[in-house]
Amino acid sequence: MKSNKQNFFDLDPNIICLSAEKHGFIPTGEIQQLNSIENRVFDIKLETEGSTSLIIPARTSIIAKFYRPERWSAETILDEHNFEIELDAETLKVAAPIVLMNNKTVDYFENIPYAFFEKVRGRLIQEFLPSHFKQIGRWLAQLHNIGEAKVAMNRFEFGPTAENKWEALDQMRSSIAPEVQTEYLKNAEYLFDDLDDRLQDYNYLRIHGDLHRGNILESPEGLVVVDFDDFLNGPAVQDFWMLFQEENYAETDEYENFVSGYEELRLFPFDELMLIPLLRAYRLVSYSAWIHKRWSDPSFPRLFPQFETYNYWAEQNEALKRLIQTI
Repeated sequence: MKSNKQNFFDLDPNIICLSAEKHGFIPTGEIQQLNSIENRVFDIKLETEGSTSLIIPARTSIIAKFYRPERWSAETILDEHNFEIELDAETLKVAAPIVLMNNKTVDYFENIPYAFFEKVRGRLIQEFLPSHFKQIGRWLAQLHNIGEAKVAMNRFEFGPTAENKWEALDQMRSSIAPEVQTEYLKNAEYLFDDLDDRLQDYNYLRIHGDLHRGNILESPEGLVVVDFDDFLNGPAVQDFWMLFQEENYAETDEYENFVSGYEELRLFPFDELMLIPLLRAYRLVSYSAWIHKRWSDPSFPRLFPQFETYNYWAEQNEALKRLIQTI
């Protein structure tokens, strides 16, 4: 008998279609796998005639998301869905989860949680203009206004200790090239200590958690933000530092427009900007820890063949040192 993880790795069109049919959708059989490494995400084309789905039966397609087993509990997934539903109700464009025939937004196949989402119409922004950043600032301020109204009770709080990153760092030790292992671990531990200490001085709210440019789409109705899989409680700055690629971001028109848009609806957290060098470094270490944790997934050695090489860890260590020197 296959394990839950093996079933997840081997999801086939028949399983995906049967999961959709269980909830009243009628797939045409045309399924496109979308770009997602952590989960398995599919665009399912639907027949529009004869559907027994009770919610907007005239859909032409839906997005199916099969969550990686043993990562999230049903409660943590529902926290994500409830936040997306809140945002959608406030007219913020997101991919909202669909209420299924079990009157929930989550169901299971062989203990693999899955959900269906409305397909949002939008395209990746090829060139981000200052005007885009003003829209993003306004959009994100509204998200943060909604986010501070409640706490996501079943989601992590942001930070190395709260997110169990100390344990992940220890587990990753065996993958680090011996030549740089001692120095890399020293740098990472220094970073984690410093970040844990400084984060105590800031207020937390519900945030997207992984808001980079690839998660922002443009549609005729405005901006659409997708992929709330890393949704958690954390400082507001975590939701915007990845949008700015230049180290001198504060001198750019993009930053000025972002702040201007944000301050139309909410006070901008200027005091949190000093966290950005730490957050950049933290993401570097967290990304490597994530690859290590997923190494048993057959797709990861193919996608990250350099991970177990000296060059990878030497480059990571140098990047980590440079960022720590700016703190």
